[in-house]
Amino acid sequence: MQFIKIRRQIIFYATKLIIIICNPVAKIQKLRIIEIFLVTLCPKIHCKHHKNLALATLNDEIKRRRTFAIISHPDAGKTTLTEKLLLFGGAIHIAGAVKSNKIKKTATSDWMEIEKQRGISVATSVMGFNYGDYKINILDTPGHQDFAEDTYRTLTAVDSVIIVVDVAKGVEQQTRKLMEVCRMRNTPVIIFVNKLDREGRDPFDILDELESELKISVRPLSWPINIGAKFKGVYNIFENSLDLFTPNKQTVSERVEITDINDPRIDEAVGEVDAKKLRDDIELIDGVYPAFNEEDYLSGKVAPVFFGSALNTFGVKELLDCFVKIAPSPGETKAEERTIKPEEEKFSGFIFKIHANMDPNHRSCIAFVKVCSGKFERNANYKHVRSNKMMRFAAPTAFMAQKKSIVDEAYPGDIVGLPDTGNFKIGDTLTEGEDLHFKGLPSFSPEMFKYIENTDPMKSKQLEKGIQQLMDEGVAQLFINQFNGRKIIGTVGQLQFEVIQYRLLHEYGAQCRWEPISLYKACWIESDDAEALDSFKRRKHQFMAVDKEGRDVFLADSNYVLQMAQSDFPKIKFHFSSEF
Repeated sequence: MQFIKIRRQIIFYATKLIIIICNPVAKIQKLRIIEIFLVTLCPKIHCKHHKNLALATLNDEIKRRRTFAIISHPDAGKTTLTEKLLLFGGAIHIAGAVKSNKIKKTATSDWMEIEKQRGISVATSVMGFNYGDYKINILDTPGHQDFAEDTYRTLTAVDSVIIVVDVAKGVEQQTRKLMEVCRMRNTPVIIFVNKLDREGRDPFDILDELESELKISVRPLSWPINIGAKFKGVYNIFENSLDLFTPNKQTVSERVEITDINDPRIDEAVGEVDAKKLRDDIELIDGVYPAFNEEDYLSGKVAPVFFGSALNTFGVKELLDCFVKIAPSPGETKAEERTIKPEEEKFSGFIFKIHANMDPNHRSCIAFVKVCSGKFERNANYKHVRSNKMMRFAAPTAFMAQKKSIVDEAYPGDIVGLPDTGNFKIGDTLTEGEDLHFKGLPSFSPEMFKYIENTDPMKSKQLEKGIQQLMDEGVAQLFINQFNGRKIIGTVGQLQFEVIQYRLLHEYGAQCRWEPISLYKACWIESDDAEALDSFKRRKHQFMAVDKEGRDVFLADSNYVLQMAQSDFPKIKFHFSSEF
């Protein structure tokens, strides 16, 4: 009976297979019927086939992903560039403005109320969309130095970086600092010189400054025809094409089809004088700079340079088209135990960011997970390594800034949002069972400190919850003074205090005030000698605090006091970041 049943199934599926093969449209159905046919014919063949099919799908998905961060000094045009990339990807239909009285739609990535009012980014926004055959994940980072720690952590979750430079201002302080982080990780970098429609520096001077200030070789892959009021367009060296500039914030400028740099159509489009100067510039570039080598770019030795105007949607598509071709797909991730390869079958990922109160109606926190290997699946059980617990996620989300959509699966390079009720901390690892620990996500010692006090006793619970959730984001740090029990907030910049106060009031309904405190540095302390540690804590009890993890912190009120403590207590280890 069993044999007859199997034979009937084979005949049924074989007949259906023949019918569907004749239909050229139903490719997915064909694969599914072939798979069912193999299952019925031989389960062992099916298992091997299914495994190979899954691996092939995983590898294909990895190759088509591009996960990158956009970084720059404030006001260089980073968020505006992000808007235009989303516009080309079809993720939005009209680009918003960072700060404008005429354009009512604000930037997609600047969705927080304080970002709309100040016209600056104060938190990293995650946006994913498809562009042709590629899946693109953009992380728009804050440019302001007061939020640099958020940007540093974001750089651990990306495979490449686009740096935006203002043609008038050139390389600025924050750009140098962020480039140092990229250099430490050998992260591939593309530079976009922005605001060509405004008066600025000579492009060759900009190239020299990029090499000297960012300490990286550069290679122009596009070149401007004049700048400022005389700006006529850009010659695309990478694709050998000419793009003419017309100021428009929502549409793309005209492209002239040419054969090479000597094509007479260039003279017709920009005039003989500018055409001759363009040819001379390109000849000089080819003579001074070596030909573009993709391997040098991927190893972080050479930075391709593009020119354009993000506000006027010019030069952005050329940047994006080149980027998806040359930028790296997700690569290896180093854990303490071993190196994780993205092609591995089993899922692994780490939390690099937590955002409090993304939905004010639910007071919800979202933990951002970077998928490092395998395939993440909704409703699957994964191990939370730090707590040694298995967790299942029924509503993982993909992001378009504040907008969320339920995602059933995600692949290496993708950023997945997990609802967090206090289970996660920055740096936590999720796996299918293996104990892995990812490093490189420290919290640095703050540089500014203030007591935080409640001004409305009726809202003490709201204040407590607000402080807890905002501190979990890792941008500011909470210390509890062991001498007087008062809460101290530590940040790297004054602007963070204003943002915290604003968010507590408008997102949690809690009012707070700041009181000054004179402190020089917060140091995490530890010792192998328990008696020496106890002696230090007794002697320095007025300066001792604990962080939100319960770790001992020494609050030095001057550099002299810190040096004396290090000298008097040689058995105590002083750490200036929380990763030890």
